[in-house]
Amino acid sequence: MLARDATGFAFSAIRGQPLRSALTALGIAVGIAAVVLLTSLGTGLQRYVLEQFTQFGTNLLQVTPGLKSTFGVSGSMMNSVRPLSLDDATALGTLPHVRAINPSLFGNVSVEAGGRSRRAMANGVGPAMPEVWRFPVALGSFLPPDDPRAARAFVVLGDKVRRELFGDTNPLGEIVRIGGDRYRVVGVMSPKGQFLGIDLDDAVYVPVARALELFDREGLMQIDVLFANGAPVEEVKGSIRRTLIARHGGEDCTITAQQQMLEVLGSVLSVLTFAVAALGGISLVVGGVGILTIMTIALRERIAEIGLLRAIGATKNQLRWLFLGEAAAIAVLGGTAGLAVGVAATWLLRAIAPAMPVAIAGWHVVLAEGVSIAIGLVAGVLPAQRAARLDPIEALRAE
Repeated sequence: MLARDATGFAFSAIRGQPLRSALTALGIAVGIAAVVLLTSLGTGLQRYVLEQFTQFGTNLLQVTPGLKSTFGVSGSMMNSVRPLSLDDATALGTLPHVRAINPSLFGNVSVEAGGRSRRAMANGVGPAMPEVWRFPVALGSFLPPDDPRAARAFVVLGDKVRRELFGDTNPLGEIVRIGGDRYRVVGVMSPKGQFLGIDLDDAVYVPVARALELFDREGLMQIDVLFANGAPVEEVKGSIRRTLIARHGGEDCTITAQQQMLEVLGSVLSVLTFAVAALGGISLVVGGVGILTIMTIALRERIAEIGLLRAIGATKNQLRWLFLGEAAAIAVLGGTAGLAVGVAATWLLRAIAPAMPVAIAGWHVVLAEGVSIAIGLVAGVLPAQRAARLDPIEALRAE
């Protein structure tokens, strides 16, 4: 039997029972559509989160007060025995392989200018913040490298704050009141967007020493350390740890590498994507049961046809492949329809909610179609085996 004859036989059997075949393929289609849509959401979320972190680069180490193994949470959430200080930040900036450091803390304050007032995030940062965070200045300049203990009352506005308070006018040199204190505007940051829900444009940037006074804090929330490309990460972490132990009299800080954070996030989000895909895969299993049921019913209805095929010379192996081909054809038709529906639903979701992170991964599509074919073949094995074992004479008498 030629391949084209076997293919024609499979599709003629499907056309002979169009409603039954369509309902069977529908089970596969629903499963494939669910898998494509759910994995698109998972992949989009994974790419979104990783992009949020990589926009600050991967050569970063974050030092936070409090040792996680002691307190269980980051020290930025509670007071540690000895808080991180500006002197600690200065000491870390002199270590080998360290390009720049950015001591920081933040809080919500009232910002006033030109008779307008609004709440905004006030970020206390160091003069190297644009380099460390990859956050360029659009207008004017950034905070000057003043004496950390006697920083001048300068402020750099986020893009959104500038528009809200000054509109299209140039704010350089203007006076802004932040938390009741007067600051002179020296620059405006480029639009940056949001970072995990925090709008970096809806913020003002002031010297970190001023922020310590503004929020009445003794220590910093964190110190970001930018190290040179190609520098050994563990060596840099070790030098930071030794320096802080020497200064604090013990290990009371947590050092987290940006790359380590990205790897952990990637692993967690990959598991999440797999989990949501598994939920959609339940529909595929249901579709496979449907194919098994329909092929079993078809076997009982086509016993005479099987006997005739055996009488004209069809072998058991050929009969087996005919039934497997029919099951696979139903699965392919259902899988193709499911892919079309899943892709269309993903595009529609992206059009309706542009802010929602949705991304179709090509290998997910290929894998989903391959799984649908595999399910069709597996579901067709038992009916195919039964068809191949039928006695041709008894099968002809069934007519």
